[in-house]
Amino acid sequence: MRALVQRVTGARVRVDGEIVGEIGAGICALVGVTHDDDEAAAVRLASKVWHLRIFPDDDGQMNASVAAVGGAVLVVSQFTLYGDTRRGRRPSWAAAAAPAAAEPLVRAFSDALRALGATVATGVFGADMAVELVNDGPVTLLVET
Repeated sequence: MRALVQRVTGARVRVDGEIVGEIGAGICALVGVTHDDDEAAAVRLASKVWHLRIFPDDDGQMNASVAAVGGAVLVVSQFTLYGDTRRGRRPSWAAAAAPAAAEPLVRAFSDALRALGATVATGVFGADMAVELVNDGPVTLLVET
């Protein structure tokens, strides 16, 4: 599994013009699933994201996690994280898991974050979503299991 993690001052996702998930300060996590991922990978990735030290501590150093600063997490499924652009001009989606396999793992990722104490908002799996965010820093990292 992969998560493209962005530290944000706020983020929201809309489906058909309606806000379906919204957070204040925290993390926007775009989550992709590949074929050999399982629930254990979802739990590991959630723990990594929750404890990732990308927020400033009292000295202004990137030394605090979203858990430590009391931030929230917006989780958005993103199969294009497994797009392969090494050949040609059209990405290959062969490495992305099928929706029937990916959806429960994105849900398991969100559930694992909640079990760790996170406030979690989500998009709608498989929907055409408009994600709006203010990247703080900017800080953007690719986190993988």
